[in-house]
Amino acid sequence: MASKTTTMSEEQRPAPLKKQEPNAVSNLTGGVTGTWDKLTHFLGDVRAEMRKVVTPSRKEVESTTSVVLIAVFIFGLFFFVVDWVFSRGVEQILHRLGAQ
Repeated sequence: MASKTTTMSEEQRPAPLKKQEPNAVSNLTGGVTGTWDKLTHFLGDVRAEMRKVVTPSRKEVESTTSVVLIAVFIFGLFFFVVDWVFSRGVEQILHRLGAQ
């Protein structure tokens, strides 16, 4: 399937936007109005994103908390055992090398 491309003449193409030169007012204010516009746009975006946030239910919080606590205890036990095995191994190596 071939797609048909359209060509635009020079008159039909939109002119590229030019960045405005700073004028006397913007030099005097130091670009505060541009900064204010950016800030209000940013805060509007923050508000829009905050509307998307969903608070978890109590049941969801309890289930995820229990999963985290169980995982912490399992990893703690695992690292305790690994540490104990390595310390016993190092003690045996040092004992065989003549350390007391």
